[in-house]
Amino acid sequence: MSPSPAASTPAANHGEPTSPDVAPKPASWAYAEDFAVEGDAAAQARVEAEPLGVEPLSRGTVSTLTFLARTVQAKAVVEIGTGTGQSGLALFAGMQPDGILTSVDLEADHQRQARKAFSSTGIPSQRFRLIAGDALTVLPKLSDGAYDLVLVAGDTLEYADYVQQGLRLLRHGGLLLMTHALWHDRVADGSDDDDETLAVRSALEAVAENEDLVATLLPVGDGLLAAVKR
Repeated sequence: MSPSPAASTPAANHGEPTSPDVAPKPASWAYAEDFAVEGDAAAQARVEAEPLGVEPLSRGTVSTLTFLARTVQAKAVVEIGTGTGQSGLALFAGMQPDGILTSVDLEADHQRQARKAFSSTGIPSQRFRLIAGDALTVLPKLSDGAYDLVLVAGDTLEYADYVQQGLRLLRHGGLLLMTHALWHDRVADGSDDDDETLAVRSALEAVAENEDLVATLLPVGDGLLAAVKR
């Protein structure tokens, strides 16, 4: 028997949850978020984020970044949005020992803090390139298909453009990640049409509709999109 239209159309699952009874209870969610131990440098990077106007990632998001970087044995990584080094530390924890992180951010102050965070854990300077500049100016200068993992953060209004660039940069089998993919619970609210929510939704739709990607949306922290390039 052929599947019903609702079962075969991805958009049909973007409204009410199909299995509300299995949604984790708040206590279980909190337990899962804090399951992995957070290192001192990562905790300090979280503390340093707020004064610089950077929204910190949850512990669950950070541990998932490490897990996924290790899963693809990442050696060449691009990060869009350096922040205070929290996500970079998470990626380094999962990358290969000789892996190199290229991180792009408009704010030099953020990158100075990230450099301090990386140095505090003994990561040698030759393992990271911190590029202060507009991501959509810098990314086109990077090589096609040369990277194992691309992390999309930074300016949510440009997420769809970052995703497009990330797909170009990834090798086959490479991993695209996008933080804040649920955008403070606003993405799931169909009545919310502010610019940032629409931009995040647009990026999610671009990934979901791309036949060259196998994607999932993980409900850790503020949401983490993960997609493998075929």
